[in-house]
Amino acid sequence: MSDALFPRPRTVVAPGAVHVPGWLPPERQRELVAACREWARGPVPIRHTVLPGGGVMSVQTVCVGWHWQPYRYTRTADDVNGRPVAPFPDWLAALGRAAVATAYDDPAAGDGYSPDTALINFYDGDARMGMHQDKDERSGAPVVSLSVGDSCLFRFGNTEDRGRPYSDVELASGDLFVFGGPSRFAYHGVPKVLPGTGDPAMTGLPGGRLNLTLRETGLKA
Repeated sequence: MSDALFPRPRTVVAPGAVHVPGWLPPERQRELVAACREWARGPVPIRHTVLPGGGVMSVQTVCVGWHWQPYRYTRTADDVNGRPVAPFPDWLAALGRAAVATAYDDPAAGDGYSPDTALINFYDGDARMGMHQDKDERSGAPVVSLSVGDSCLFRFGNTEDRGRPYSDVELASGDLFVFGGPSRFAYHGVPKVLPGTGDPAMTGLPGGRLNLTLRETGLKA
């Protein structure tokens, strides 16, 4: 069933956490895919992040603005090749401001948003993301999440632990999810990707799922 016939409504999943289906038009999705391909080539290439305990994340990650390595931000990718990450572009910051304004239905909320880093995760059909908090930033500004490609099951939980209560939300290509305020430090994860649900003709992505999360680090250069 198409969204045109049965539109998915904007949903407040929790206080400060808002899902806006179909926010990115196809041309903007293709632009994001093209940009992500360039970032994936370097100067710091996309990789499977190695965790401090020796585990390896199933998603592949590349960063712009600041480099995230468990569990801190640096300007150089000391855990990969030591090179500075690609700069955070102004157009992506503008997209983030528009996202926050839309999600919260408040232009002033968007005006005050100044993201300076993006984590780009690529999920193949077998990739997962365990329940975690985004808490390495020194800012409580909202996190903006953009999805392109295959749909996924996104689990959005509480701020206390990884267990219930949580809500399961299907994020499809073009969807926006913003979480801030009381939900800024909620646990969240991706227990399942739904292979074959994306439209390569619409996105330019032959398979898999791209997720871009925009954040304010609160750090100085």
